[in-house]
Amino acid sequence: MSKPRIYLDHAATSPLRPEAKAAIEEGFAIWANPSSPHAEGRKAKQALEDARARVKAALGWDGEVIFTSGASESALLAFDNAHVLDEAVSAVEHDAIYTMVLNRGAESIPLRSDGMIDTAALDRLSKEPSRAASGEVENRCLIAVQHVNSETGTRHDIGMVAEVVHGNNGLLLVDCAQSVGKIEIPQIADMVIVSAHKFGGPIGVGALLVRDYAMLNPPGGHERGYRRGTENLPDILGMAAALEAGEWTTTPEDRAKFRESLDKTALRIGEQVDYIVPLTHPTMSAQAQLIRLDAMGFAVSAGSACSSGTLKKSRVLDAFGVPDDVAARTIRVSMGWNTTPEELDAFAEAWSSLK
Repeated sequence: MSKPRIYLDHAATSPLRPEAKAAIEEGFAIWANPSSPHAEGRKAKQALEDARARVKAALGWDGEVIFTSGASESALLAFDNAHVLDEAVSAVEHDAIYTMVLNRGAESIPLRSDGMIDTAALDRLSKEPSRAASGEVENRCLIAVQHVNSETGTRHDIGMVAEVVHGNNGLLLVDCAQSVGKIEIPQIADMVIVSAHKFGGPIGVGALLVRDYAMLNPPGGHERGYRRGTENLPDILGMAAALEAGEWTTTPEDRAKFRESLDKTALRIGEQVDYIVPLTHPTMSAQAQLIRLDAMGFAVSAGSACSSGTLKKSRVLDAFGVPDDVAARTIRVSMGWNTTPEELDAFAEAWSSLK
């Protein structure tokens, strides 16, 4: 019998938790439009609001929760409806945010040599513009900075970013797709992006956490008028259940041991979380590594899932200042809720055998 494959690409997506699957099935049993006035609709509405309260409690969020179809819609909702005049994003944001915002004419915030946000540039871009008439808008600029980078595991100093942005009367949107359900989210953010399938919830559901509805223009529709489209109640229940499940099979000690075993090849960029580990082979290209490891039974990636099928250098690694030859030999190992210590040991052995 062949050995079972080992999945280490959780930054792309994580398997559905059993608790989430059970909650989804319960949701189908009470399925109705939560906005309908009849008894079935009222029952669905009650379940929806219960899930909203559970999500807020699980994340420690005392603001509002707008359910969406995932991170991309949450980002679009924020940028399309925030009461601001200008927008800017960090140079290492996920393509779903970076490309969208730059296509709208926004500016990119560069990084320092240590991989952290350039505070001087951030200060300049988040200041109130001279063209803003007094009282025209409450906030001048919407700044988007991710919490954890999906390719390098680098954790940005959101407290520092918020101090600069709020000091200039701006709004801070934090993409927490890679941190929700794994580490504590930054409560200082004005808006937070949530994606359920990154932590064991279902694909196709997420949320935009908003400090105050007054930050957004309501476009009409559901979710108190802030999102068009009927809520996906079964998957929302699954997301809430996945957040509440919480526990991982590996411990911080297991993940630290894994990192230490590969320390000489781990790519170091700023402060990094322990569940996303970029590895650089001394000689072998990333594509060759993926082919070899896949044949050995390991699912890993090179860069984000949106760009890992291309042969181009990662835009994110370039923005972090990673040399071309290093980027070309770098892959990503990412862990999730059901990763086991034995799987990490097996990968470390396989990685060391690549010549």
